[in-house]
Amino acid sequence: YYQNMSDAMAILHKLQTGLDVNVKFTGVRVFEYTPECIVFDLLDIPLYHGWLVDPQVADIVKAVGNCSYNQLVEKIISCKQSDNSELVSEGFVAEQFLNNTATQLTYHGLCELTSAVQEGELCVFFRNNHFSTMTKYKGQLYLLVTDQGFLTEEKVVWESLHNVDGDGNFCDSEFHLRPPSDPETVYRGQQDQIDQDYLMALSLQQEQQNQEINWEQIPEGISDLELAKKLQEEEDRRASQYYQEQEQQAAAQVQVRKHYYRQVQGAASPTSGRQSGSNERKRKEPREKDREKEKNSCVLL
Repeated sequence: YYQNMSDAMAILHKLQTGLDVNVKFTGVRVFEYTPECIVFDLLDIPLYHGWLVDPQVADIVKAVGNCSYNQLVEKIISCKQSDNSELVSEGFVAEQFLNNTATQLTYHGLCELTSAVQEGELCVFFRNNHFSTMTKYKGQLYLLVTDQGFLTEEKVVWESLHNVDGDGNFCDSEFHLRPPSDPETVYRGQQDQIDQDYLMALSLQQEQQNQEINWEQIPEGISDLELAKKLQEEEDRRASQYYQEQEQQAAAQVQVRKHYYRQVQGAASPTSGRQSGSNERKRKEPREKDREKEKNSCVLL
């Protein structure tokens, strides 16, 4: 107990940015055991997820197996590089599973969640790299509403979790239906929340970049497996940095285009009718007089 308490105290500072958990696709409470899981164990807080494989789909069950998410990604990479056609096919099936369940919730997982969570139980639900407070009321699962867009919606407290598309019903503290009073404000707030999540991801990436591997300090007796892990971590970091830079450049280009479009609209916007007519007469006369000059002139855009 004291060892677990010490380990938990050592990772409490990570709560400011997020905990590292690795789901397995065989059960709603099955995670790869990491030091971060100690916090939930010590506080006796149930941790759930709904990213499960449907046991009736045999090919996906075989492809995914008992792998965690990280292990499955590594398996897909190794299967793609294999000369065995069966392994290549298995890797393709596993990759399709991840792509088709990008919301990190399946209907089989939702059914298992509804069955596993006890009535009135307060627990934590992990999905899309977020932790949400979840409870069950009259057989229906609800998530605590915490998006920034609902700051002014005092009566919106819970959102039902009844499908994988995130299209839930909003309720008050007594679980009575309570739609938002201003959907547009809520939408803008949700977009702000997405922006904040993006900035948080950038912060985490910057923190990771600051933790460069010092190859000079690697012990001489390190095993090939450990060295391969370090090389893979470095490669993953560089790949993540590259894609992040590409996204930032694309976003910057969009902002430049929007700014240019606004400038063009501002320059082309019409004035009042009287002014427009007078300006048109003023512009018409010199054009007729100087038409020959314009043929030999150069226009700079």
